[in-house]
Amino acid sequence: MPRTVLITGASSGIGLESAIWIARRGFRVVGTVRSEEKARAVQRVAAQARARVETVLLDVTDATEGARVIDDLEPYGLVNNAGYPAAGALEDVGDDEARLALETMVVAPMRLARLALRHMRARGEGRIVNVSSIFGCVATPFGGWYQAAKHALEGVTDALRVEVASAGVHVVLVQPGGVQTRLWEGLEHQAERLRGSSFDAAYERYVALLRWMQPYMQQPAGVAAVVGRAMTAFLPRARYLVGCDAQLLLLAERFVPTVVRDRVTRLVLGL
Repeated sequence: MPRTVLITGASSGIGLESAIWIARRGFRVVGTVRSEEKARAVQRVAAQARARVETVLLDVTDATEGARVIDDLEPYGLVNNAGYPAAGALEDVGDDEARLALETMVVAPMRLARLALRHMRARGEGRIVNVSSIFGCVATPFGGWYQAAKHALEGVTDALRVEVASAGVHVVLVQPGGVQTRLWEGLEHQAERLRGSSFDAAYERYVALLRWMQPYMQQPAGVAAVVGRAMTAFLPRARYLVGCDAQLLLLAERFVPTVVRDRVTRLVLGL
């Protein structure tokens, strides 16, 4: 039987492209979606790409359903890709939205990993790929809770990697820069929802900057190929930084003085 790989957030973008990439390499791929409509859309795209991708309805924040899916599939591999934008100045984001961001991008991925590890340990092998972001290493205004979740995901992933290495399980982080996905649409919608904030003018600049940058962002397929290599490599690296912008942002974080970075950011956004 082919090895099973479960991919969360597989309805579009990086998740869908990763599902197709990995399925073409002979794995049984199951992608999580949140509606029947999205499941049908995945099937159409996969069929056009001549890849077989199964789907399962799952909200990753539902612990009971997550446990059921993991026990049904007993996956060899797990790609934690589901995300949530959580955009807005920290003054404008309430507790419920902050909790949803942390639940979706930290607690749920590690819960699925914990559940899958039972089966991986029994098999003596396995692979967990957590899709983070360059914003797991750097931070900008209006993305504080998203970035907090990605920083936390990177911390727990680093700990998990060492804890399970002796069980034959590889744990990998993928850190993309800007990618042309629906996440940016979510950010724009949230900025619109926050109209009336004291940050209105800055939000307008922020959205305009995102729109200007999107044509220069990398395509999801490029990141998916890295996710696929992380899943299939004999000896995967601990971290894969993806994209020239990610490389530049990390260099700026390390070598540009904080006071300079803060000043430039404030000038760009009018803060």
